[in-house]
Amino acid sequence: MDAIRIYGGKCLDGQTRIQGSKNASLPVLAATLLIKGTCEIENCPEISDVYHMLRLLESLGCKVTREGTLVRVNTEQVSECDMPADSVGVMRSSIMLLGALLARVGSVKMDYPGGCVIGARPINLHLQSLRNMGVAVEEGEGGFSACVNRLKGASHRLPFISVGVTENLILAAVLAEGTTVIEPAAGEPEIQTLCEFLQQAGAKIEGIGSDRLTIHGVERLFPVRFRIPADRIVAGTYLAACMCAGGRVFLQDTPRHHMESVLACAGQMGAKLKFEPDGMLVTCRTKPTGCESLVTGCYPAFPTDLQSLFMVVMSVSGRQGWIEETVFENRFRIVPELRKMGADITVYKNRAYVGGRGRLHGAVVQAEELRGGAALVAASLAAEGTSIVTNRHYIDRGYEDIVLSLRELGAEIELA
Repeated sequence: MDAIRIYGGKCLDGQTRIQGSKNASLPVLAATLLIKGTCEIENCPEISDVYHMLRLLESLGCKVTREGTLVRVNTEQVSECDMPADSVGVMRSSIMLLGALLARVGSVKMDYPGGCVIGARPINLHLQSLRNMGVAVEEGEGGFSACVNRLKGASHRLPFISVGVTENLILAAVLAEGTTVIEPAAGEPEIQTLCEFLQQAGAKIEGIGSDRLTIHGVERLFPVRFRIPADRIVAGTYLAACMCAGGRVFLQDTPRHHMESVLACAGQMGAKLKFEPDGMLVTCRTKPTGCESLVTGCYPAFPTDLQSLFMVVMSVSGRQGWIEETVFENRFRIVPELRKMGADITVYKNRAYVGGRGRLHGAVVQAEELRGGAALVAASLAAEGTSIVTNRHYIDRGYEDIVLSLRELGAEIELA
């Protein structure tokens, strides 16, 4: 059953808890390779991307145990090893293991990572940056190998802001000889979480949250117990779903301080937001008012991961507007599927122009990537009639159980 059936046209009413962050848990799990001993990671989401990361860690000799959202990783026996191609091939973030493995064992061989259809995301900047730290890299048709005696601290002036490259360089630098400087460094909350985990383990990192990170290499790190924060993208997903369908929902553990641009946009589009110590109450009694323009960008700008969801909000608002995508060149893959549901959207270069039709109808649509799949579910909640969203496995990469969570919020939704 790799599909979801949604009976649309019903307002939402209920509450659900926001899971741990996918984009924070993956680099933190990779970072455990740097620490001899057992680390305990709390609030680690039960999603397929985490499953693949844990499988990769096991392939490298780690002992992994899991009790719900608590993951224990023992890295005493990490060894040089080829990682399973099927897990590397389906998960782009496996590339972040490169810096950690070079720091821990000095060599790595892996296939080119996959799992991304929203943009090219070439890894050449990862490899070139690591060469700057003394790494020898040999590239082949299907993969590459890299080796180094000991990583050397270096100054990196990146040609553009990259979350993945920033993460990889942090992981490579914390045990490197000397000092590493990264600029412009990505400032996403997930980068901050990775730095906080490493600091707790004994790393010396300056400039956390800024566009310039300075990392002083240390001789060793120490096992820690660490809690993953709530997922700002999942919270934004259910916020957008409520705006599409209408209703009143409480999102427990919403990380509001990491969502300022999203919450500001939602407020401008008519959502009523009330913040409480344990979460956020969202009330949408009328159709969203839409917005004239929306531009994605690096944090703290509007996140590209929520662009397709707010495209749906704009589609049901009845107001014309446009979205400019500045991060990934292929983020508009959802548009043909939304057109099947009656949306009026035209794409020109990196802009999507959303018409003022304002009504969607049920249809059979296909998810082609993670966030676009979640957006199709949100569109189905707002649509008249029944919809089926196929390729649920894409959605499972980032959502623990989107069907259960939306049922808790009052949706009529089931596996199909």
